[in-house]
Amino acid sequence: MTRKITVPQLGESVIEATVGEWHKQEGDTVAVGDILVELETDKVDVEVGAEAAGVLVSIQQQTGADVQIGDVLGEIDEGAGAGGAGEQGSGGAEEREEEEAPVAKTAEPEQRETAVSEREDGEKITPVARRLAEEQEVDWAQVKGSGTNGRITKQDVENYLQQQTTRAVEVEATEKETAVPQKAAPQPTPKAEPVASEAARDGREERIRMSRRRRTIAQRLVEAQRTAAMLTTFNDIDMSAVMELRQRRQESFQKRHEIKLGFMSFFVKAALGALKAFPRLNAEIEGDEMILKHYYDIGMAVGAEEGLVVPVIRDADRKSFAQIEQEIREFAQKAQDNSLSLEDLRGGTFTITNGGVFGSLLSTPILNPPQVGILGLHRIEERPIARNSEVVIRPMMYVALSYDHRLVDGREAVQFLVRLKELIEDPESLLLEG
Repeated sequence: MTRKITVPQLGESVIEATVGEWHKQEGDTVAVGDILVELETDKVDVEVGAEAAGVLVSIQQQTGADVQIGDVLGEIDEGAGAGGAGEQGSGGAEEREEEEAPVAKTAEPEQRETAVSEREDGEKITPVARRLAEEQEVDWAQVKGSGTNGRITKQDVENYLQQQTTRAVEVEATEKETAVPQKAAPQPTPKAEPVASEAARDGREERIRMSRRRRTIAQRLVEAQRTAAMLTTFNDIDMSAVMELRQRRQESFQKRHEIKLGFMSFFVKAALGALKAFPRLNAEIEGDEMILKHYYDIGMAVGAEEGLVVPVIRDADRKSFAQIEQEIREFAQKAQDNSLSLEDLRGGTFTITNGGVFGSLLSTPILNPPQVGILGLHRIEERPIARNSEVVIRPMMYVALSYDHRLVDGREAVQFLVRLKELIEDPESLLLEG
């Protein structure tokens, strides 16, 4: 009896995925719960496990194929190799129940590590790539890895083999052109058709398939610019008061909450005050209607290995400075570990992005559809400014608000930033905002 391996539910609003790496190949014996294949979505990677023991008899969707929920990925023959599979999972009824736990789950770093072989010199390679390298007698040390943490993938080995083939063809063609004929007059020798560009042939270029997440990011950014009437307005903020407050209260705050008091919690609180004053920036457009949202789920843009992700602080208006700082720290750690869940990334009514952590002085952030507003923060820089008819040096930050002009007027956008500026420059007033 054969059992089909299908694409599982991928989470809210996620209906399509790209087939990533197969951890099992046709003919391999599998046990219940064995990870068969990874699926890349625009948010997180999902591992699909075996729901039955047997032999993987067919793979119907190869790496790089786009699939939807319910599509058949392959088949397992439950009768073939059942004994071997049973031996691998022969841990009694209790262990069997554990193996039959959900088989499609978010990939964790520890699980991903099991899919990587490691040489004595510490270089990592996926099982599929290792098998291909051994079959083609390729020395892994000659292959540059493009996967996570530099691991070598099947595509890397294939690219290396293609480059070697191309070089062999060129050498052969060159030898034919330079050979001296013994009797006959020289005959024109047609050159071999170039397989790749000159830069690719000599190793200065490499071709890497974009991940599902990177492709989705690209599509959404282009869509945002194409469908929204996007404008950006700017202001600058004197950070003196916040910096003085943080310095004065940092020790007691950290002792009480076991986390540092950062700048981001101040800006989340200030953004909440401005959103309450100008609610259209916390809305979205649907057809001919605007949806005003009376809740505040604030997205925090975080840089990850596969591209920018935006985890969401739910009901941010109901949370304290410490709770906001804690969630921001957890999101940053999850992004680094590639362990953000679909729930972490779902929804959001307004987004804050901080290019200042990378040294940006000024930028125009792009909207995160269907949201109609995004706040961009930048690095703090001491600059001379006028205060009470005197020139003084103050730590200043440029802030930028990109907004959808279809719903938000320029007056509202400017006043939003003015209100944000007022709250940050008088941080004690944030307490009055709730």
